[in-house]
Amino acid sequence: MNNFLVHDDKTKREMLDIIGINSVEDLFTQIPEQARMRSLSLDDALSELETQRKVKSLAKKNNTEYISFLGGGVYNKFIPACIQQVAQRFEFLTAYTPYQPEISQGTLQIMYEFQTMICELTGMDISNATVYDAATACAEAVLMAVRISKKNKALVSNNLNPEYKSVVKTYAWASDIELEWFDDLPENVSDFACVLIQTPDYYGEILEIQPVDTLLIIATDVSTLSILKPPAEYGADIVVGDIQGLGIPMSFGGPHAGFIACREKFMRQLPGRLAGRTVDADGNQAFCLTIQTREQHIKREKATSNICSNQALIGLCATLYLSLTGKKGFYQTGYLSAKMAHDLSKKLASKGIKTLNKNFFNEFVIEVRNADEFLTNLKSKNILGGIKIDNNHILVAATEMTTDEDIELYANNV
Repeated sequence: MNNFLVHDDKTKREMLDIIGINSVEDLFTQIPEQARMRSLSLDDALSELETQRKVKSLAKKNNTEYISFLGGGVYNKFIPACIQQVAQRFEFLTAYTPYQPEISQGTLQIMYEFQTMICELTGMDISNATVYDAATACAEAVLMAVRISKKNKALVSNNLNPEYKSVVKTYAWASDIELEWFDDLPENVSDFACVLIQTPDYYGEILEIQPVDTLLIIATDVSTLSILKPPAEYGADIVVGDIQGLGIPMSFGGPHAGFIACREKFMRQLPGRLAGRTVDADGNQAFCLTIQTREQHIKREKATSNICSNQALIGLCATLYLSLTGKKGFYQTGYLSAKMAHDLSKKLASKGIKTLNKNFFNEFVIEVRNADEFLTNLKSKNILGGIKIDNNHILVAATEMTTDEDIELYANNV
């Protein structure tokens, strides 16, 4: 089972001599000693058969037979069966995203169709072909706004998803960008490069967004755009989000994919891969990467980002999902998600449990006496009752996968 050939000592010596060092260890001298891992505590190697048995025994420890009311960015959504069948075809399921136009027309067309669908949903003029996740998209959008505006401060909502906030903080720290956080948006924001707002926000609240006198970045759950109006209609300049709700399983939290869409005048600051449609020498339709802003393709100091890949396979799943559900089916999933969430809220209210939201789509916050006891009790009944926010508050979500029986079971066990 020799799948590759390792370098022998002679080849290693030749390589070291060419670059002028004595040993492989010298390659790592710039890494601080305290940051190095000298050894790994690993068991002895197993055969392929033993490995399969080991993995299966570990997998049996996963209990997936729960009714899920979890949200916060990861949702239990309906996935048409054929998505997996198409996505696992060998033409798409590769170790590395194929994007060379001469051999990858199918992959490039999927990227192009994905971008088109995101533009239709958000109302933006142009979209990239995914980034790693919504958290990355938020952070990259802030950097994008800083480059466009030449200002070094960003105003960010406190009600942004905590994971998104964490990544934005890290990017801003590394780029010397000053962040200010707000609960209520100040009247004058012209000194800032951008305002970043999530709607519906992390707590499920649908916000009324007003135009601002700087760049407006909207983070959105793209599934809600089946019903809610596109961010372009209330002044968004850049729209970001996650596509997990578009045919991607919860998968214990990942992998996901995000997107960044923007107005046409900002397209040359848009990071990531972008696919375009053209014609070849014979006049036939052809697809290729376009508007090359990636560090692999242009001078590094002119690159918009060090993101030099995209989540092509997950983007494929999202494209298949939107194609299969269509406008009517996509609306139906959104309608059912919202209906079930409001039905659950009303049912809980009849049990004396208060919903704190004024306007929500499929996610809301409830007030309880003891969040840990509340959730533990539900879990003992095979119900994942939501995400604990603090000792007295829980974030609860419903989707089109939620049934009337699920709601009855939830309410009868609180």
